[in-house]
Amino acid sequence: MKTALKTRYLLIISLLSSLFYSPVKAQTDRDLLAYADPRIGTAHSRWFYFTPGAVPFGMAKPAPSTNGSYGNKSGWEAVGYDQRHTSIEGFANFHEFQIGGIVFAPSTGKLQILAGSLEHPETGYRSAFDHKDEIAMPGYYSVLLKDYGIKAELTSTKRVAFHRYTFPKSKQANIIFDIGHQQGESGEVTDAKVYLNANGRIEGYVITQPIYVQKYQPGASVKMYFSAIASKKPIAYGTFNGENISKGKKEANGKGAGLYLTFSTQEKESITLKAGLSYTSIENARLNQKQEAALLSFGQAKEKALNTWANYLGRIRVTSEKKQDLTKFYTGLYHALSGRGLASDVNGAYPKNDGGIGHIPLDKNNVPLHNHYNTDAIWGAFWNLTQLWAIAYPEYYSDWVKSQLLVYKDSGWLADGIANSRYVSGVGTNFTGLAIASAYNSGIRDFDVKTGYEAALKNELEFKNRPFGAGKPDLERFLKYGYVNHLDSGKGPDENWKFSASHTLEYAFSAYAVGQWAKLLDQTEDYHKLTALSDAWKTIFDPTIKFIRPKDAQGKFISGFNPKAAWRGFQEGNAWQYTFYVPQNPEGLISAIGKDEFNNRLDSIFTVSEKNKFGGGTTIDAFSGLESLYNHGNQPNLHISWLFNYAGKPSLTQKWVRKILDDFYGTEGIHGYGYGQDEDQGQLGAWYVMASMGIFDVKGFTDAVPEIGLSAPIFNTIKIKGNKKYFSGKDFEIETKNNHIENQYVESFLLNGTRLKTPFIKLKDIQNGGKLVVEMGKIED
Repeated sequence: MKTALKTRYLLIISLLSSLFYSPVKAQTDRDLLAYADPRIGTAHSRWFYFTPGAVPFGMAKPAPSTNGSYGNKSGWEAVGYDQRHTSIEGFANFHEFQIGGIVFAPSTGKLQILAGSLEHPETGYRSAFDHKDEIAMPGYYSVLLKDYGIKAELTSTKRVAFHRYTFPKSKQANIIFDIGHQQGESGEVTDAKVYLNANGRIEGYVITQPIYVQKYQPGASVKMYFSAIASKKPIAYGTFNGENISKGKKEANGKGAGLYLTFSTQEKESITLKAGLSYTSIENARLNQKQEAALLSFGQAKEKALNTWANYLGRIRVTSEKKQDLTKFYTGLYHALSGRGLASDVNGAYPKNDGGIGHIPLDKNNVPLHNHYNTDAIWGAFWNLTQLWAIAYPEYYSDWVKSQLLVYKDSGWLADGIANSRYVSGVGTNFTGLAIASAYNSGIRDFDVKTGYEAALKNELEFKNRPFGAGKPDLERFLKYGYVNHLDSGKGPDENWKFSASHTLEYAFSAYAVGQWAKLLDQTEDYHKLTALSDAWKTIFDPTIKFIRPKDAQGKFISGFNPKAAWRGFQEGNAWQYTFYVPQNPEGLISAIGKDEFNNRLDSIFTVSEKNKFGGGTTIDAFSGLESLYNHGNQPNLHISWLFNYAGKPSLTQKWVRKILDDFYGTEGIHGYGYGQDEDQGQLGAWYVMASMGIFDVKGFTDAVPEIGLSAPIFNTIKIKGNKKYFSGKDFEIETKNNHIENQYVESFLLNGTRLKTPFIKLKDIQNGGKLVVEMGKIED
């Protein structure tokens, strides 16, 4: 080999080596955006899952749909964007739990006003697309619509959706406003209106009846409003209802209503739409658009959105040699910040539970004192989302609490989940009081504490005149027997009668949380009453088989009991999974089972579950793991890999947490959060974020003085930015030494230079700032 060629060859090898083996490090917060991939796990994903055009916790969530117009049978099945599909039907602007609608779609040539089908896209305005022509990142989305040669781009501010469509040369370039059709989880459309104003604004609304709203608050509806302006005047316009087109008409009403604009465009000419959104009125949608976006161009809005995402993702910075781990981490963090979006306007107007309009108080600058949010049920979120909020996003946690208290003040009860403040319980329990208690116990206390405590206490102890949407429909039986008595048949929805054992465990845990809050508030009588209820798990623990087992009203354990069977006494799980649902007293559960048997059983559960990727295997179904021993794709046992810390075997927590992080979580469209599992607005992503940092609280920060369990971080360095408003403002850092693949176990934890005797620190240790050094090695404890 000639000397010059040899030198060049060695240089290339050296460069490749540095690329593949040197630590991956983001230089700025903007660099973190490259690690968040919204398309991961989009096969079989829920309606609110894929919203790359949104900002964190935003109302405006413009995103492409591949099957959004299909709706779904039960209100929760996968619908929206599926990366296995090959055509896009349009770009919906609202994407929340049970909320969806207001579709914009560009086209060229002959006007088509129906979406068309996946099987026959030519029957509608949908267009073929290719993933190679697509960019999806936090705050921005673009795609080439191949059938029309149109580049579509999306971004947003909090309440304003920006669409930019770059057309080819055409005498008939169309923009379709499909308003009166069902989208995603929105349910049946009952009314719609769209019109073109003399000043060129396109405005309107759609009213829907989501399935869960009808289940939990019959007769209630969800309203969505918009006010959009186009950057160019059309040469023609018209409206449509269903398949009927009315050229030159400016207004359409009713189900199926829509409007279109037609333009003459030059090659690569762009037309921008700015759409103000609101859940209260067209006037407020117009106001939101004016205040947030009147002076913003598409490019400026995009830059603002990207910078916002960089700031939020940059609250936690991690380093690793493995790009895959960074991708999982920041994609998980992205999803944790994407759900539960704004429901109030810039002037503080918000939709009330009774269908009216409420107003959040304003400060001296006429800015609302807080915001209101839509939210899926908080079921299981204490093992992921609320912990993440407490350590890195306390201002959002505070807002979320204040938002929930609006519903309480308006309706008299805390809501488990809400769509425009309408009840959408989803699972029939109600952990909102627990989450409010956890916020207070975590040091987030800038809310109406008196009302918050009153609401949480009522949620645990009162059942008279309780609306079905407030959850806990069998609370009276829980208080009467000290457990929920089992029924093998009953009247009404399943939540009324079917889930005796899981409800007993859940009510016991939430009672504990509010009891700990009562303790801090010196409410001694409440504390003792709630603490007694927190022991309810003991009443349905069968010591002969050492499983949680449903009991009837006579106090007898049910016969024909199969610990692996889901749904009989257990919601979305079974006795193998729910027996470990005693987060408020893990030591008591360990003692009841016996420490050695506890460790052996739990270890064997994970050994078996590893073969099935810790869930439902590769089966693409949200409920595919319900009858398995462990199911990471659902909420009921997300905490159990951390229970070894309480049973003298922290090495097994370190072992199994890492394996779950490696095997359950993936980085492509089908294998994202398991295989088509139910992400529930960021819960599984938030679990990855917490667990990969090696910090997690089984009790969900419900203790009066919360502790956090420790494991083996997968990252070399971690920095959680401090928050001056709520805590010390000092950063908390974690350094993992000797973090190599052969070193799977922790040899020591040093907190601020002091060696820890147990794998626990106080939550305050993180909030006060400091440094945790984790020394890794090969030896198990």
